[in-house]
Amino acid sequence: MSDIAVVLILILAGLLLFRGPKILPRLGAALGHGVREAREAADRKFGSSDDEDSAAQPRP
Repeated sequence: MSDIAVVLILILAGLLLFRGPKILPRLGAALGHGVREAREAADRKFGSSDDEDSAAQPRP
């Protein structure tokens, strides 16, 4: 397991202990929203490789 995975697990365990289980869904939603925004921003800046791959290979 990588070091960052261990750190994330420890942070989530600490949040669960100190804040309770109600905060974890909100934390997951916020994390997912942030990742989605970062991916969209990267696609706008650098172009999406998914669009190029799907154009080259027709779907059945």
